[in-house]
Amino acid sequence: MGIFAIIISMILVNNYVFSQFLGICPFLGVSKKLDSAVGMGGAVIFVMVLATAVTWPIQQILDKFEIGYMQTVVFILVIAALVQLIEMMLKKYMHSLYSALGVYLPLITTNCAVLGVCISNIDSGYGFGQSLANAFGAAIGFTLALIMFAGIRSTKLVNEEGVPKSFRGVPLTLLSSAILALSFMGFSGMFS
Repeated sequence: MGIFAIIISMILVNNYVFSQFLGICPFLGVSKKLDSAVGMGGAVIFVMVLATAVTWPIQQILDKFEIGYMQTVVFILVIAALVQLIEMMLKKYMHSLYSALGVYLPLITTNCAVLGVCISNIDSGYGFGQSLANAFGAAIGFTLALIMFAGIRSTKLVNEEGVPKSFRGVPLTLLSSAILALSFMGFSGMFS
């Protein structure tokens, strides 16, 4: 599969949030405000691509020494270190974004979408360039999902005016995200 096809596929068809249900925790947590969603999306793009650039060669080393079973542990450590680096950079250079993201920034460390893309690259047998394209597409898809959902949550409809009491809060949020996920199903079959 070509690099462009991988990117488009990861954004629309295999979107980690809507089709693979990875990264739901930050998706639901950070999507209350558009500026936080954009900031988190930018951080996730950076972390996913950088984590892939670091973990792909590490996997080659693990395979060379026949210790591929250490993949998950090593990948988690690499991702945690990258997130700490980004957190320190945001705190020093973009304090307003650091404050806006709050507790959700450390969630990137436990964001299963970041670990998922690193492992998926290896399992799919992608080369280095294809792995970077896959990570970039997955991160753009995650960011698109965050921004779209933040836009939906900021409208008056989702602000619970005229919504029955039993649907307010979490039920309305989950129902809205389910409808958005259904709309992405229209892209399935685009790539075979």
